[in-house]
Amino acid sequence: MDTVSHVQPLCELDDIPDGGATAVDALLPDGTESLILLRRGAEVRGYLNVCPHAGRRLDYAPGKFLLKNDTLICAVHGATFNQADGLCIAGPCRGEHLRAVAVRVEGDAVQLATIE
Repeated sequence: MDTVSHVQPLCELDDIPDGGATAVDALLPDGTESLILLRRGAEVRGYLNVCPHAGRRLDYAPGKFLLKNDTLICAVHGATFNQADGLCIAGPCRGEHLRAVAVRVEGDAVQLATIE
């Protein structure tokens, strides 16, 4: 059974605009990675900030993302992903997914939970 072995603080909930996104760096097993944090009210979803099409970051400037109608759009090639599940619904990597990361909100803090 999976257990939470480590919790890493990422940011405060208010650092992410409601309905918006930000990027933060986190220490993952393979090293430091940029994460996308997407917020809806008190809920936050996290994904690696890497487009599955070409392996590039999705932001057009550090921490700035193209968001439209519950989607996240890659600034490089226009791949369009559902915010809710990371599925690419349009563009060069249609059918692929962003790599989700386990995040949780505890009080006002957004944390990365590493599962082992």
